[in-house]
Amino acid sequence: MRNKRSTEDVAMGIRRRVFEHSMRNNGGYLSQACSAAEQLAFLYNEALNLGEPVLPAVPRPFAGVPSADNPDYVTGAGYNGPFEPQYDRLFIAPAHYALVAYATLIETGRMDAEGLEMFNKDGSSVEMIGAEHSPGMEVHNGTLGIGLSTGAGLAFGRKRRGESGQVCVFMSDGEVQEGQTWEAVQAASHHGIDNLWALMDVNDQQCDGAMDSVMEVRDIAAKFRAFGAVCVEIDAHDLNAMRQAKAEPHEGQPLIILARSSPTQGMSFLQKRFPRLHYVRFKSEDERAEMNVSIAAELGIDPIELETH
Repeated sequence: MRNKRSTEDVAMGIRRRVFEHSMRNNGGYLSQACSAAEQLAFLYNEALNLGEPVLPAVPRPFAGVPSADNPDYVTGAGYNGPFEPQYDRLFIAPAHYALVAYATLIETGRMDAEGLEMFNKDGSSVEMIGAEHSPGMEVHNGTLGIGLSTGAGLAFGRKRRGESGQVCVFMSDGEVQEGQTWEAVQAASHHGIDNLWALMDVNDQQCDGAMDSVMEVRDIAAKFRAFGAVCVEIDAHDLNAMRQAKAEPHEGQPLIILARSSPTQGMSFLQKRFPRLHYVRFKSEDERAEMNVSIAAELGIDPIELETH
């Protein structure tokens, strides 16, 4: 069994690991670690009933796509445990959160740190944009708005089979700009799929900048309730609020937790980049050095030793 750490420690470990990786690799998805560290730490460390990993701690290379000639194909969901009726299932819908998800797997003892050294390398399953064969991933989502539909479909099947395990979908707020998300929550409500819940990182950011600069979404909590879900809004960095939200009764309805987060939480230096935070690549070696010292101090670690370019 893996040693259990506090969820707060896991969240801090996620930010530190993503920061170190980004410093060494000329950039990364830093804002997603800022906004979602507590959420993914909460899911893996306490909220989900997951079995022990069934895939090697050091990820295998990409083994090809499913086919009749590839009978040993497996998804990356094996890092979340076995597909057994009593265990929960997790779908990570925003595939660009992959770096943060991998850091979470490492911090919770489900993947070896060596796996992150394979990140975005040719032939690796540890992809920059997570795919169905990437560690922790079961299907390829996008973000294309299909994550909640996938989770709802599986949850409906599990409910009909009488399985006790729940289905959770980790989402990002950009998915509310996709119509399929609303079809999914409406269908889940209509069919009483209450073994489904979602935790959404609402950081008001997407690849083209601030959410409202791309498409205004207005009051998404009111929309989710109108479409039949139980919806709770919380501070994404307040773990006690997250725990209370998870316990919200939702018999006969899906539960949607809107976790309103800061894309610079724990790395306030990134405010200088606002609102262009989707992927942070250093503009110069001077900026890289300044960011290294500033963010390392905020995260309570020594600056990362870097090779000069």
